[in-house]
Amino acid sequence: MSAAPDKWRPSLGLVIFAVLTTVGVLPLVGLFFFRLYDNQLIRQTQAELIAQSRVLATIYAQEVTARLGSGLALGPEVPPNVLPDPGDQVTPIRPALDLTANDLLRRRPDALPAPRPAQAAYVEIGAKLTPIIRETQKVTLAGFRILDPQGVVIAGRQEVGQSLAHIEEVADALHGQYRATLRNRVPDKPPPPIYSFSRGLGVHVFSAMPVIVNNRVAGVIYTTRTPSNIFDHLYQERAKFVLAGLAVILGTIAIGLVFSRTITLPMRELIDRAARIGRGDREAFRPLRHYGTREFAQLSHSFLGMAEQLARRSDYIATFSAHLTHELKSPLTSIKGAAELLQDSVQGKAGSLTPAEQTTFIANILSDTQRLEAMAQRLRELARAESLPQNERTELAPVIADLRNRFPASAIEASGSLDRAIGMSSEKALIVLSHLTDNAVRHKAGTIRLEAVDARTTLLVTVSNDGEPISAPNRDRIFDAFFTTRRDQGGTGMGLAIARAVMASHGGSIRLKPTDEGAAFELQFPVA
Repeated sequence: MSAAPDKWRPSLGLVIFAVLTTVGVLPLVGLFFFRLYDNQLIRQTQAELIAQSRVLATIYAQEVTARLGSGLALGPEVPPNVLPDPGDQVTPIRPALDLTANDLLRRRPDALPAPRPAQAAYVEIGAKLTPIIRETQKVTLAGFRILDPQGVVIAGRQEVGQSLAHIEEVADALHGQYRATLRNRVPDKPPPPIYSFSRGLGVHVFSAMPVIVNNRVAGVIYTTRTPSNIFDHLYQERAKFVLAGLAVILGTIAIGLVFSRTITLPMRELIDRAARIGRGDREAFRPLRHYGTREFAQLSHSFLGMAEQLARRSDYIATFSAHLTHELKSPLTSIKGAAELLQDSVQGKAGSLTPAEQTTFIANILSDTQRLEAMAQRLRELARAESLPQNERTELAPVIADLRNRFPASAIEASGSLDRAIGMSSEKALIVLSHLTDNAVRHKAGTIRLEAVDARTTLLVTVSNDGEPISAPNRDRIFDAFFTTRRDQGGTGMGLAIARAVMASHGGSIRLKPTDEGAAFELQFPVA
């Protein structure tokens, strides 16, 4: 099975984290959108009131300065910590009202009767400023109250002659400190239900700007206005919000496509492959067209590799069973026939066997029994060979020493990196080398040579002998189970098949090398 291209892919955890983060942020944006936008509109309104009040405060201060010689009384002296630094070129007042803080107060208290009326000079100033504030109000829609140093209204549409000195923001301004507040207001009619999303619709912005003359309070410019309606503003900016909505929709679609391509499509294709493999479709072992994430690539490789291995094992079991049945049939038939003839002879039936014939048949039975025993031993070795390794390791030097003890009549020569540890137990390494040596001895080899070469990740071992060469027609079949050219001499044809199974189960390999004389095998042992 060909492997998929090795390239960077996002992990499944990263994709899920990104999707969940996006999904989690969207409700928060929707939850705080109106509140944040209300704050922006409220601060914009406060900034406008500050600018208008400052202009009126400058005009008011000039009128008061012009009348100081006529005995006009000023208010209390402004504390030094409130006055701006004379060295500062600018002293901006920044809007700071915040709906999320504790700036929202109850509805503004009503005006109270003044303890004493305002001085005539202040009433004259108020009358002079009244046309200015009315013209300003037509454009800005703000409410204006001009107060004298005692907090008495001297100009405005209503409450002229009454006192506002008891109101918190006015009291602070009468002591020389600017203050703005948010207050609840009662609308003229109930707002639509959708307006409940916006707290900005139920408040008034109040701004109290002190008028300072000669470091004393000369009066207060008290202004108020309702912030802009957020829904009216949204309607005026509807084109921008439509584009923003389209961007959100397109973003959501993009997220869906990413999720589909990285997770949904690979998952569906893998499910389809599993169903096809279950139906026996061998074409389903091909790699997926798209993996999406690293985890899906690893999962599909593992799954398809496992399925392909199981399919090969199933084919191998079917083929092996057929060969085993065929191999067992001949000796069992021979044993059964010989036993029946011996039984007839014992019972004294006509045509009984002679003693010599009986001896021959008994020898045949024993020979076939030995063949069955050898075959059973090879089957046990094959089962052990295909068992998974469990942290095995050994060196070839002690294995070769055991090999010489097992075959004392053969000359076994070894050289190279025999001290390099391999990922295989000494028992299984001895099984592999014993079958190769036994096969060489049976083919009249006098010398067996082993040469080990360290290839970093593997240990290459060449096992050669000077025995009978392998014929060309048999070279492609020598690793097949039950294939042997010495069946009449007791060969089972399983030695090289067991050797290959041991090497394969440990991640190694064995192959027949071309040679001019004898036979040579190359073994690739995985290093520990």
